Amino acid sequence: MAEKKFRSGFVAIVGRPNVGKSTLMNHLVGQKIAITSGKPQTTRNQIRTIYTSEDGQIVFLDTPGIHRAKNRLGEFMDDVALQTLTEADVILWLVEASDFSGEGERYIAGKLKAVHRPVILVMNKIDTVEKKDLAVFMEKYRKLYPFEEIIPVSAMKSMNLDSLLDEIFRHLPEGPKYFDEDEVTDQTMRQIAAEMIREKALRCLSDEVPHGIAVQILSMKERTRRNAPKDPEKVYENPDTIWDIEAAVITEKESHKGMIIGKGGSMLKRIGTGARIAIEDMVGAQVNLKLFVKVRKDWRDNPLILKNLGYDKSSLKS
Repeated sequence: MAEKKFRSGFVAIVGRPNVGKSTLMNHLVGQKIAITSGKPQTTRNQIRTIYTSEDGQIVFLDTPGIHRAKNRLGEFMDDVALQTLTEADVILWLVEASDFSGEGERYIAGKLKAVHRPVILVMNKIDTVEKKDLAVFMEKYRKLYPFEEIIPVSAMKSMNLDSLLDEIFRHLPEGPKYFDEDEVTDQTMRQIAAEMIREKALRCLSDEVPHGIAVQILSMKERTRRNAPKDPEKVYENPDTIWDIEAAVITEKESHKGMIIGKGGSMLKRIGTGARIAIEDMVGAQVNLKLFVKVRKDWRDNPLILKNLGYDKSSLKS
């Protein structure tokens, strides 16, 4: 009996903003790595996660939604998404099963045709549409692009993800194991912590604020705990460790600063509490989190600030 071939490669997840790319990636690897929210353009940089099984290893590349940029940050995000297409062995084009605007889809299809990679159409949120309606949308996409396969899924409910993984492996080449089996991302803890804070801010703040905020970790230090509490409220995986983190929430307007802080500091406290709990779950230890709010006018169009925040073309992974 022939030995089963180990397949590996890079798989880009692309699509319009807010179609569920990060949610899909998190559920495929079985762990939350990329932040999610109901607001468009939540993902700003390329995020790599790793899925390893007996069949092989998939390095997923989550990207910002492909859109027409309105500022330097938007240009950077589009550069990230489009460069990722050239890095991938296989491309997953994620769409909503009940949405076809036409212009946005044709724009993405044009970008995909230029890179000559196998493309699998992933129709998300199938739990929200009737089968007859799903068939109508499938036909619209078939006329738009010569897909290798069309896979309907529900990322949130983990429906049909095994079929999607099988289809991905079918198109990957034989290859090595790029990462150790226990690795699930190449993101640093500082990067993940910053994104967790931004996620809580996105979820707490009104629609007019989130696009104009960023998070910068000012310091992140681990230290040994001297005296553990006798009756801890929470049991940690690493009870003898404490992480001290200071971070700045950066916004473009003074008026937004007040909204982020809230009356008597209530909003900033709410953001910080949610972020602290999420970071504690990640590091398995108590976290002391201090948040500050800084105003940097028009930072999304300032090359120096963008570079300092990691939103710079030279920072793109190769």
